[in-house]
Amino acid sequence: MLARQIVWEVIRLKQIFQNLRTGAAETLEIPTPHCPKGCVLVQSQCSLISPGTERMLADFGRGGWISKARQQPDKVKQVLQKMRTDGVEATVRAVFSKLDQPLPVGYSNVGTVIQVGEGVKNLKVLDRVVSNGYHAELVAVPENLVAKIPDDVSDEAAAFTVLGAIALQGVRLAAPSLGETFSVFGLGLLGVLTCQILKANGCKVIGIDISEERVETAKRFGVEGLVVAPNEDPTERVINANGGQEVDGVLITASTRSNGPIASAPRMTRKRGRIILVGVVGLNLERTEFFKKELTFQVSCSYGPGRYDEGYEKEGLDYPVGYVRWTEQRNFEAVLELIRSGNLDVRSLITERIPFDGAAAAYDRILTEAKGYGYLFQYPSTPLAKRTRIDLVRGEKAKSIKPSSGAPTFGFIGAGNYVRGVLLPSFASTEARFTGVVSQSGMGSADLARKFGFNFHATDVSEVLNDKGTNVVVVATRHNTHAELTVRALQAGKHVFVEKPLAMNREEAMQVKKAFHAA
Repeated sequence: MLARQIVWEVIRLKQIFQNLRTGAAETLEIPTPHCPKGCVLVQSQCSLISPGTERMLADFGRGGWISKARQQPDKVKQVLQKMRTDGVEATVRAVFSKLDQPLPVGYSNVGTVIQVGEGVKNLKVLDRVVSNGYHAELVAVPENLVAKIPDDVSDEAAAFTVLGAIALQGVRLAAPSLGETFSVFGLGLLGVLTCQILKANGCKVIGIDISEERVETAKRFGVEGLVVAPNEDPTERVINANGGQEVDGVLITASTRSNGPIASAPRMTRKRGRIILVGVVGLNLERTEFFKKELTFQVSCSYGPGRYDEGYEKEGLDYPVGYVRWTEQRNFEAVLELIRSGNLDVRSLITERIPFDGAAAAYDRILTEAKGYGYLFQYPSTPLAKRTRIDLVRGEKAKSIKPSSGAPTFGFIGAGNYVRGVLLPSFASTEARFTGVVSQSGMGSADLARKFGFNFHATDVSEVLNDKGTNVVVVATRHNTHAELTVRALQAGKHVFVEKPLAMNREEAMQVKKAFHAA
């Protein structure tokens, strides 16, 4: 029988992050992610760049303040509300803190399971899997966001699964039937996958794009392609291409600020047709066409049912198949079957294979210049070392020190917004000295360690609790963990600063009291 864990041999773990303030990508070294309950730890073999989504994030970062505000009006409203309640200074500090956080990128990862968390039922060590994990050498992913890869599907082909699931969910909402005709606006990677899935459903597909190269690629898959000018309304050309009839539905997979696709879509769609938005476009809807034709308009939510539901994604609560036939995970599995059966050709869409050692530089180049489809990061196959702590070398100005007699030295457990925006700035304005900071994924702690001069960052709380240089532990994690961590810190002989609440119930409070008196 296979052990539930394997031995890792070589120390090396890197991950790509994007700076939301500048749009630049960088590779950071982080500790081994914690493998929580209901999750698996996956060693990456390859991951696929999503040109549309990831380029959109990079463009957002490169834009100025006015551009950022225009792109996220809902966030502007939140900022204005916060100014009214918390004041200008606190709001500005919170906004800058948020933009300074490194954003992990990527969501199409293929690899091998090397550790299985408590409660995982359907996965085991050495399973080959696809997930929505980041561009990183190791990723911890909840079980419901992971799917096993069939033996006759390659790693590279499987890397297209998650994007394929986004396309598939859009097609499911369109509910195509044999012989219908659909238009697809935008023939990038997501659009070409959508066209192929529609063809697999027995539909005629008319693809629309401003790029002649993309239209020619779509034609290879049996799509009737139309090259349109940026401001052209292709309605008449689409109707002509469909024998003088309006199409049964439209799927919009483009990524543009233009209102063109959503303006043209209802004009070319028959009465009671369906319009599905999968991409991101301007949404200034004209009511008249929708009203006269009784059109259905729906926005597709990523990979399918379960997306953004914490119960499904983080707690592993699956939806009953009898009531929700297609969830995120089941859509992953369906795409893998489409690839296995040959109904979805992704291998011909691979544009470039990039060694992960040069990932950050390649990432910026691809998002700035690339016109291709499938850009794959390839990861070293060398076994990785389990290293939950990374020690840092500090300059003379750093606040971190080795303990001297009576000097308060602080280790932090938790690296969330409250720690980043309130606690650490407040502590840093005093004579406080910092030792280590811990976060579950290693991403937040790595960033805070650099910015606030910690001696080390880690993913295992024991690194702070057992650190001889730390005499005060700050507990700033989820509320339901406060009591347990406070007890452990007291038992380790540390002073404790804990966020409210100290405990969730009387029993936990008594455990803290007992540990305090024992210490």
